[in-house]
Amino acid sequence: MNFQDLLLMQHELLLTLAALVVLCVEIFSPENNKRMVVPLAVFSMLLIAAVSFFFPTSGKAFGDMYQSDTLRGAMKSVLDIATLIVFLQSYGWVNKEENRNKISEFFIIIFSSLIGMNFMISSGDFLMLYLGLELATIPIAALAAFDRYKMKSAEAGIKLILSSALSTAILLYGLSMIYATTGSIYFDEVRAAFKPDALSVLGMIFFITGMGFKMSLVPFHLWTADVYEGSPIAVTSYLSVVSKGAAAFIFTFVLYTVFPIASEIWLQVLVVLSIVTMTIGNLFAIRQGNMKRFLAFSSIAQAGFLLLGILGQGQLGMGTVIFFLLVYVFTNLAAFSVVAAISDATGKEDMTDYNGLYKTNPNLSLMLMLALFSLAGIPPVAGFFGKLFLFSAMASKGYYIVLFIAVINATISLYYYLLPVRAMFINKSDNPIEHFKSNIYLKIGLGISVVGILLTGVFSIVYEYLISVSAGL
Repeated sequence: MNFQDLLLMQHELLLTLAALVVLCVEIFSPENNKRMVVPLAVFSMLLIAAVSFFFPTSGKAFGDMYQSDTLRGAMKSVLDIATLIVFLQSYGWVNKEENRNKISEFFIIIFSSLIGMNFMISSGDFLMLYLGLELATIPIAALAAFDRYKMKSAEAGIKLILSSALSTAILLYGLSMIYATTGSIYFDEVRAAFKPDALSVLGMIFFITGMGFKMSLVPFHLWTADVYEGSPIAVTSYLSVVSKGAAAFIFTFVLYTVFPIASEIWLQVLVVLSIVTMTIGNLFAIRQGNMKRFLAFSSIAQAGFLLLGILGQGQLGMGTVIFFLLVYVFTNLAAFSVVAAISDATGKEDMTDYNGLYKTNPNLSLMLMLALFSLAGIPPVAGFFGKLFLFSAMASKGYYIVLFIAVINATISLYYYLLPVRAMFINKSDNPIEHFKSNIYLKIGLGISVVGILLTGVFSIVYEYLISVSAGL
């Protein structure tokens, strides 16, 4: 290893440095000065995002196990933006009395998890992918159980670690089959040696199954709603956007670059998974009363829509998937930020608690409505363009029946996304949530999300850039 190899990993090294700085502040700062950790973590994340975006790296290291290029750098930048918003969103929660003695732990665990996701994105073989996946997953299980004195939070942590262990076992079993038939774990060598025989295809199906757990695809989604509900809202936001986004990217990348010879097989699998995931996610979202469970099933349905972009294949498919993930970051985090603001101020998380919210908190109501409209794909917000490009990518390959089913599901989603809007603007309440002011950090996070929702779809240069960086596939 030489200095150039280290420069290739500048993003991971900066994240490690940020975690160490937060750890040093925790050790050496006085007990009554722990609040400075939050602005320090926010500034660190902002700096890392700026460096990785303006100074991208390209090359290979460690015998091609680690690879860096513009496409992977773009995906890392999307995750950086999402993590920055999560940090801003979490200020009110981490500064509660019961959390003040573990503020540093929250940010250190987030940084550690993000390091794993970045190694997973930059993986050049299945071993690096697996190590990155585990480094990302284990800290998230600790985050889910962060409110350790709350039974639901502890239960969420246990469910997440057990489901992750099962999915990892299935994934490793599949990778062992692929290694047995190809004699290698390197992406390029597996691609050259892979033949669609029974054992190889079974290994690929197990790989899809293992990643399906990480992305909450039906029928591998059963852990999602319980974990989202039991986890703190900031952790739920991170799970629904950053964790899922990293898994979706590497899943798409591996299918395109490692298994193109078996594309007819995995495309059929994705068609079935997409239809089932969209439909089940939408139907179960209608029944939810808790806002975190509501957004959990919404995220499951969105994962089904995401698979539609993968059906586009090649440069168009990858660019469309990353664009949808970017839009999803702004949209979902805007919704979770409003839910977090209300929960921090009142402790209320049920949809019925939002009755009459517009009269007492009009700004939050309008922002949540905007986020829900974007999730539903109502023009002219970014969510509309995200779904439009997904549908276009899929239609370009002739999946018209799947497109028809997707449009039906999009129509169903309009109904349940309007339920919170009805509660806020139409339903009356004798005891509505009182007016309150959010902290400046959450306001900045919400501002970034809202600007992203409004502008991402309007400025076509964003989509064109993501399509251009996907040209190397």
